[in-house]
Amino acid sequence: METKKVWFVTGASKGLGFELVKKLLSEGFQVAATSRTVESLISTIGETSVNFLPLSVNITDNNDIKSAIEKTVEHFGRIDVVVNNAGYGQIGTLEELTDEEARENYAVNVFGTLNVIRNAMPYLREQRSGNIFNISSVGGYSANFPGWGIYCSTKFAVAGFTEALAEEVKDFGVHATVVYPGYFRTDFLTKDSVKTPSNPIQAYEAARNSEQAHLNEINGNQPNDPEKAADVLIQISKEKNPPVHLLLGVGTVEFLHNKIDILKKDAEKWESLTVSTAI
Repeated sequence: METKKVWFVTGASKGLGFELVKKLLSEGFQVAATSRTVESLISTIGETSVNFLPLSVNITDNNDIKSAIEKTVEHFGRIDVVVNNAGYGQIGTLEELTDEEARENYAVNVFGTLNVIRNAMPYLREQRSGNIFNISSVGGYSANFPGWGIYCSTKFAVAGFTEALAEEVKDFGVHATVVYPGYFRTDFLTKDSVKTPSNPIQAYEAARNSEQAHLNEINGNQPNDPEKAADVLIQISKEKNPPVHLLLGVGTVEFLHNKIDILKKDAEKWESLTVSTAI
């Protein structure tokens, strides 16, 4: 029965989404996959079939998402696992990114995910089962990367509303998991995928160094395999009690421990002022 589950995966033409869709189809699952152009899905994965439904979707358009989910249910009869993977990296300090650049990153990474949840939940709630995976980032709990503040903040938002979502939907037998990937060897950091500021300020030396390190050194040398990430998501979807928080990839645990240490040190150092406000 597990192989009959219907998966809905956004951002499926490349990266983790692409590897996940390939793995799902090879294991007999039914998959609806979205990308900005259906041609990109057909050329890399294949035409519409009994088990595969490629869909052209503008993730920022609520009506487009609603239509895609309706087509998925019409094609497969149901929807069981939702993977909100669509998104992109935006490099740039808070000062140098324009209002338009910041809002567009939120439109895709945050509001695009909310559009999917809003339109998928009526089906999951009615059938009283399902899984929702919201793909955040290691930058969704540790944002001390100069030049990545806006992007990290979008992933903090994904983590925050997934925590609430998990509580809201558990009475319907639906599980929500926020996934924090580390560095995976995909095209996420290629110049065609990640966006850089249109008006960079050279005075931000640390941000420029971080930008160049990610684009020229980390890119292509990431320590994690996206195919193995796909295996993990499939395994978690089969668990009776899946986690709300899922660290994914070597290196992510170290980021978590460092963030916890920073919070503890600040809390302990300033505890006298923290409690000084009591009436």
